[in-house]
Amino acid sequence: MSELNEIPRELPESADAAATPPREASAAAQPAREGASRPLPDDAIIILPTRNLVLFPGVVMPIMIGRARTRAAAQEAVRLNRSVGVLLQNKPETDEPGPTDLHWVGTTANVIRYVTAPDGAHHLICQGERRFRVLQFLEGWPYPVARVQFIEETESTDPEIEARAHSLRERAVEAIELLPQVPDEMGSALRGVKSPARLADFIAGFMDLPADGKQELLETFDLKARLDRLQDLLSRQVEVLRLSREIDQRTKESIDEQGRKHLLREQMRTIQKELGEGDEGAAEIAEIENAISEAKMPEEVEKQARKELKRLERTPEASGEHSMIRTYLEWLVELPWTLGKGADVDIARAREVLDEDHYGLEKIKKRILEYLAVRKLNPSGRSPILCFVGPPGVGKTSLGQSIAKATGRKFARVSLGGTHDEAEIRGHRRTYIGSMPGNIIQAIRKAESLNTVMMLDEVDKLGAGGFHGDPSSALLEVLDPEQNSTFRDNYLGVPYDLSPVMFICTANVLDTIPGPLRDRMEIIQLPGYTAEEKLHIARRYLVRRQLEANGLKADQLEITDAAIAAIVHDYTREAGVRNLEREIGAICRNVAVRIAEDKVSRVSVDEGDLHAILGSRRFEAEVAMRSGVPGVATGLAWTPVGGDILFVEAARMPGSGKLILTGQLGDVMKESAQAALSLLKARSRSLGVEEGVLEKSDIHVHVPAGATPKDGPSAGVAMFVALSSLLTSRIVRADLAMTGEISLRGLVLPVGGIKEKVLAALRAGITTVMLPARNRKDLEDIPEEARKRLKFVWLETVDDALATALKAAAEAAA
Repeated sequence: MSELNEIPRELPESADAAATPPREASAAAQPAREGASRPLPDDAIIILPTRNLVLFPGVVMPIMIGRARTRAAAQEAVRLNRSVGVLLQNKPETDEPGPTDLHWVGTTANVIRYVTAPDGAHHLICQGERRFRVLQFLEGWPYPVARVQFIEETESTDPEIEARAHSLRERAVEAIELLPQVPDEMGSALRGVKSPARLADFIAGFMDLPADGKQELLETFDLKARLDRLQDLLSRQVEVLRLSREIDQRTKESIDEQGRKHLLREQMRTIQKELGEGDEGAAEIAEIENAISEAKMPEEVEKQARKELKRLERTPEASGEHSMIRTYLEWLVELPWTLGKGADVDIARAREVLDEDHYGLEKIKKRILEYLAVRKLNPSGRSPILCFVGPPGVGKTSLGQSIAKATGRKFARVSLGGTHDEAEIRGHRRTYIGSMPGNIIQAIRKAESLNTVMMLDEVDKLGAGGFHGDPSSALLEVLDPEQNSTFRDNYLGVPYDLSPVMFICTANVLDTIPGPLRDRMEIIQLPGYTAEEKLHIARRYLVRRQLEANGLKADQLEITDAAIAAIVHDYTREAGVRNLEREIGAICRNVAVRIAEDKVSRVSVDEGDLHAILGSRRFEAEVAMRSGVPGVATGLAWTPVGGDILFVEAARMPGSGKLILTGQLGDVMKESAQAALSLLKARSRSLGVEEGVLEKSDIHVHVPAGATPKDGPSAGVAMFVALSSLLTSRIVRADLAMTGEISLRGLVLPVGGIKEKVLAALRAGITTVMLPARNRKDLEDIPEEARKRLKFVWLETVDDALATALKAAAEAAA
């Protein structure tokens, strides 16, 4: 029994949750007027369904009515000045209850007042009269009507009933005294009820009981049984109220003024103790303890875990530290601490998987198979730490997934691009709210195994160190086989063995990787693909993948080899195959539209169809862009996305011997141009340059694509050849490209990126490549197809370059 207040007269509690907007009032009144023309039988009454309200005889209670049929019933009852029957629904969520959705025992009510609130809500003030039982629901009215049988309440003078009523009244008065803020009139009204039956209904109507419990009391027709049931319920509530007051008093005495903010927390603990609900925390502690035993942690880690478990037992559940300790223990028990039983090493199967997923890449496949062979012979050996370096789109990330598949390991990927906080690697210390382990530990927990291939993607794009620490320095311990067996995450605070994990890093360039970090990895270069390799990759992988992605079947679309080759040469210019796959996807989408519109059932795309689907060719052959004029040479450059060719253009004009450089050239490249001009001046007589020409002329050297920054010494040979061509009026061969650094003595020095530069020359249609003689060792890294299709000229001095690159004067004139 929560409150025994006087009946509220202003805003009554809702008994009907689904309120109808005020605009439905006129529509609801129309059925009532139609039903008024049909009289009700003498033994029938209008039924008022309620969602969660039970009305008892003698009790005055407000009822909110919102549904159209309920409102029509109430208005008709008011018009006819008849009582209504209040019935409780079986399921409150039912909006249109039928006979099976209602309890068949209710209370008739006299409508004292019908109130329409300013917000359009409708309310009835009803007084319960007597119980009834439904005999039959009648049809034909716009509201529920039922034939009923009234249950007469006999006034008994049995001493036992009188005694029960007296005890119940005393219990009710005791409850009123225990309740806060109860008006004195409630006790007086309770003492004024003389009839045992009325007393029972009065108390039941205002007790804090669920609707089903009140309905059970309403259906208890035997007065003695009803009084006994009420006595039990009221005694329980009085005991709860008394205990609550005692808990409140004990809690207030146990704390001082400074600890008053913990009042609610202490009350909760005391209530749980009184109700015997403290066993739940003990069960949780036991569960964590079993998990610690089953995790097979190292001795040091298990000791730390059990120490934290004891702290957890002593920490109140409502404390913020309790959740922090529990989260820490959950991390410890959910991490894999043992290797478990790994899959048997099948080298032949691994070779099949690698060949199936990737075309070419023989050096990498060989290295993976070597690792598997060593692991088969020495299962306890350390895993290698590889770093795949190459331009975008050559398959570095997907290769890691294939390695995991071939080795039977789980795969986890951690993206390091833009990481600037050491805590991303080592984790946060537990002193901070919301602390978590670093990405390495998180990835292992997600993989649920130490037999994991973990790919650290974009390791060359780590953020610079600052006040957050240096993430590249934090990786030193992770990627050092001699140290990562005792890797210590700041959050865990205990050593964790990372040696079984196979780390694979990816990068586009090596220059931005710090030296100590690069020294800990085995670098494996992934070159760009040749046109022939791209054709094979597209035929074996890309076309099939795009057909599946666009909902096409293999027999609905055929892309010929000529079309793929044309896409490679005319629509893409890249080291990898990402743009190639995008263009193939565009073809698939175009065909998908035509098939979806039932215009065609099968399409074959050839080279001639590409213009209509992909538009005009985006790239022309670089050879065609060269003009047959002196002063233009073709150089080779290395970029982070693969090799490329560049043109060095030189022009002469009257002046005072100045050198003008344009094209966004870096300092090193400017120095190369100055060195080329100085070397040319020193050899002007042997080259046949007239005396005084250089002193009376300004030389302008320009490298096109002026919006792109360029730097490096490898354009020295191209600049010297372009200047020599300009001053001797001899044209440089159009099918030839060159690279190499020059010295003032005329020597050609070695440069880097030979493989990428040679592949760029092949893509541009070059047939002859001039390279420094000291780069001859890099020839074996160049794909065999490129070596067969290109002619290589090895340069010791700049004289070798001029002898090969410049056409004879007569040939140039022709």
